[in-house]
Amino acid sequence: MLKQQIQVAATNALKASDQFLVGTLRMLLASILTKEKDKRYKISKQNPDLNEDGLVKESQLSDEEIIEVISSEIKKRKDAIVLYEQGNRPELADREKKEIEILKKYLPEQLSEEEVKKIIKKAIAKTGAKEMKDMGKVMAEVSPKAKGKADNSEISKIVKELLSQK
Repeated sequence: MLKQQIQVAATNALKASDQFLVGTLRMLLASILTKEKDKRYKISKQNPDLNEDGLVKESQLSDEEIIEVISSEIKKRKDAIVLYEQGNRPELADREKKEIEILKKYLPEQLSEEEVKKIIKKAIAKTGAKEMKDMGKVMAEVSPKAKGKADNSEISKIVKELLSQK
C-alpha cells in the first residue's frame, strides 16, 4: 500500500539524515492522517455501533484517496510558488519546487500532453460538446480517467483550448 511505502521512505530518510526529505514525507503523512481522521469521524456519525478497531479499519485511506491527498499537497505548493515569486522570495519558491518533486514520486506515472488531448477529444465526441458551456460535461467525463495522472488545471486548459476551436 502507498501509505506504507511513504512510511518506509520516511524511516529510510531519517536513517540517512536527510532532513528535507524527512520533513516533506512527515508533512505528507500528517495530511494523510488528517484525512483518515476526517473519514473516521464521518463513519462514526453514520455508524455509531462500530467499535474503535472497526472504525480504524474502515477509515484507512485507499491508494486512490492517498493519491488525491498527494495531488492536493502538490497544488498547495504550486499556489505557494506563485505567491513566493510575486513576493520576490525565490529561495522559498525553490524549496516548494523541491517538495513537489519528492511528492510526484508517489503519484502514478503522469500522462503526456498528447495522451491527455486524446482522452479529451474522445470525451468531447462522446458528450457532443460544442461550446464553452459544455466544459463541465467534458471535465466530468475526463476527470475519472485522468485522476492522479494529470493535473486538473492542465486538463481544464486543454479542454478550453479544444472547445474554443470548435
